[in-house]
Amino acid sequence: MVKRLSFALYIGSLFFITIFCTSTKSVNALSNKEEREGWKLLFDGKTTNGWHTYLRDTVGSKWQVKDGTLVFDPTQPRAGGGDIVTNEEYENFDFRLEWKVAKGSNSGIIFDIQEDRKYNATYLTGPEMQVLDNIDAQDNKKENHLAGCLYDMAGSAAVSKPKPVGEWNQVRIIQNNGHLTFFLNDIKTFEGQIGSEERNKMVSNSKFKNKEFANFAKVAKGKIALQEHPGSSAWRNIKIRKL
Repeated sequence: MVKRLSFALYIGSLFFITIFCTSTKSVNALSNKEEREGWKLLFDGKTTNGWHTYLRDTVGSKWQVKDGTLVFDPTQPRAGGGDIVTNEEYENFDFRLEWKVAKGSNSGIIFDIQEDRKYNATYLTGPEMQVLDNIDAQDNKKENHLAGCLYDMAGSAAVSKPKPVGEWNQVRIIQNNGHLTFFLNDIKTFEGQIGSEERNKMVSNSKFKNKEFANFAKVAKGKIALQEHPGSSAWRNIKIRKL
């Protein structure tokens, strides 16, 4: 009986340790393996270091760090808004983060941005992976506007599977020699080649065909942005590995 009890206590201890380790998994931190592989944190969980509001030197007051999370708070003064972009440019990369949004909220991850005063917005040069509450956000009428899709160009409800509002979603964006692949919660939502006939056709069938977007997605290199948009969004575990 003593041996059986000891064995049961041992198994119970292993179960508790497993649960404890899982629940206390580090957030906004790199593992030893990730460090060896060349990953770099783009958000330290404490500051907005490494970011700035597009075409400005600092980060606006609507972007705040709360409890280890980078939050866009629309209740702050309007002057404190704008998309935030990385200080550095990236070309060939594996980019990952987690996001969640409030009910009805809309945002996006925009990349290959050419930060220049002749472009007054990030989306004039950079394509976007959509971030959205698919259920209650107003911009949910077109399938290629759903979460995880290549905004206004490619995607469908069949691959857009965000978690319920308030839960974290996992994003992976890979760009390598102009070849682009999107994943949302481990589901591939897009794959294509910048400059290909298929990609050019997508652009010509989207709003990006308009004159104001003459330099849209022309260069597979640039800065990465988190978008200001209606509603509240939260971000964490933002990291990148150059390929």
